[in-house]
Amino acid sequence: MASGVEELLDMLFDMVDEAKNVPLSSDKCMIERDRALDLIDDIRAQFPVELSEAKKLMASRADMIASAKREADAIRRQAEEKAKQMLAEESILLQARQRANELMQQAEDRSRELKRSANDYCEDALRRTEEAVAEAYDEIKKSRSRFRAAASAALGIQPSAGGSARPMYDAAADED
Repeated sequence: MASGVEELLDMLFDMVDEAKNVPLSSDKCMIERDRALDLIDDIRAQFPVELSEAKKLMASRADMIASAKREADAIRRQAEEKAKQMLAEESILLQARQRANELMQQAEDRSRELKRSANDYCEDALRRTEEAVAEAYDEIKKSRSRFRAAASAALGIQPSAGGSARPMYDAAADED
């Protein structure tokens, strides 16, 4: 079995590309219906995998944000502890406050940067996943349309305007 949506789409494309022409027609072809439908089913089965990967990315983003918050809290606690130790003398007290504020600012800056990076990474990954899923879906619709047109042409059936009547392909009839 193929491993990904793109590979399955390539297999479906190859099937249509390598299909034999319908007699007296250069732009219509015959393909194995069951094989094509199996590939489409396999592609549909892969969508939850792609969505699962997107969910994992979101969980990873949440973990990164939580880690950044823990790191910021740890830095804040360290700064507070250091400040308490320096309270003995007035000049040391001023230095401690200044250093604590710097550490807090650094922690907040680091936290914001980690959040931004995580958001950018997840947004990019989700965008790429969305594009891949949309592209796969469009390719399935196109392949299905071509398949229906080929099946209808092979049976001599004109497609209905509403598209509600779906002709059944009879492979045995084509072999006669």
